[in-house]
Amino acid sequence: MDVIADRLSRVAALRPRSRIPDLLPGTGVLSNSEKLVQLVEGESRVNRLGGHIRVQRLFAHPRAERMDSRSLRLIASDSVDALRDSSQWLFLDTETTGLAGGTGTYAFLVGLGWWEEDGFRVEQYFMRDHSEEPSILLEVLEHLARRRVLVTFNGKSFDWPLLQTRYRMTRVGTAPEPLAHLDLLHPARRLWRLQLNSVAQAQLERHVLKLDRGQDIPSETIPQRYFDFLRGGSPDAVAEIFLHNRMDLCGLASLALHIARILADPERSNCCAGELFGISRMLQRSGDENLAGRIYQRALEVGLPKAAEQSAQRELALLAKRARNFELSNELWQKLLDDSAEGLRAYEQLAIYYEHHASLPQQAAMLSREAIVRLQEAFHSGRLPSHKYLRWHASFQHRLARLTAKTAK
Repeated sequence: MDVIADRLSRVAALRPRSRIPDLLPGTGVLSNSEKLVQLVEGESRVNRLGGHIRVQRLFAHPRAERMDSRSLRLIASDSVDALRDSSQWLFLDTETTGLAGGTGTYAFLVGLGWWEEDGFRVEQYFMRDHSEEPSILLEVLEHLARRRVLVTFNGKSFDWPLLQTRYRMTRVGTAPEPLAHLDLLHPARRLWRLQLNSVAQAQLERHVLKLDRGQDIPSETIPQRYFDFLRGGSPDAVAEIFLHNRMDLCGLASLALHIARILADPERSNCCAGELFGISRMLQRSGDENLAGRIYQRALEVGLPKAAEQSAQRELALLAKRARNFELSNELWQKLLDDSAEGLRAYEQLAIYYEHHASLPQQAAMLSREAIVRLQEAFHSGRLPSHKYLRWHASFQHRLARLTAKTAK
């Protein structure tokens, strides 16, 4: 019952008040709303749909940099032309009444950032209760119309769908579809998931960008801080949300620049093995197989964890095979031979080479027999599920029967 009561209390807190006074009647004492305006050094604003609090800041850093075409192609291959002009990038981060999204979740603070000639501009729009939601949505809508490239962190899954839902629910307008949406969570996963337990933005700032946020608030406390404010609680806790949101936006811009730098010239970058492995996969996906092969080789030389090492060896072997560099591909397949999925694939690839390219069916037959033995060992030890065992076993038995018939002639 306590959980239900708390939820009902949160819904009640969102209901609009008759007005939001600057002074408590007959006291000359500032209201929570005006105290918050002073704390965040903002201003109370009014547009045709109502009022809200706006905060503006201009930061000297991070400053815009020229974006290399290769970087843009690797980050968003289908939107390179739209991404070229970084002055059109609009960084977006929302603070919400819940972390699950859905029609009952509100974005009570919307932070926007963009590059100007003299630095990085941040504007934040805050609703003091539910009645002010149309007002902040109208302000955000105007920015979305001016800058058509959206940059977020997990925004494709959360922030942007949430805003689209709020525009539909309030009928303030239709949010224009961005020409490109650059969600940095996706390249971040490819680049740093091997070396970090978490690719949350705060972790990337600490371990990759070497930025120190100082005393930042936990994200999971943000909804409750806002609800406490609506119920008359101290505005100090909400003022910390503004700071958290600004740090998110500045960190997001710094992360975008860092990713663009290391992707621009990966051969000369001072990347670790995990980053090189991620870059290789991005290059391979974009079709730049020659450079992908060279970066895979560098990643292997620097040293990768076992699973990533096997993946890199497999991909490099396949690239070498396509380039008809059989000496390199065979060397890599030999390193992979064992009873794992990668090892069984290596047996298959070597058998194909010896049968069809080297015209040595006896060698191909020997590898097939060895693979069947390894396969049976893996199955009986429980390391290989039955459906995979049956598929691999049928494949190698079929190959071995054909090779046996060929060598008997």
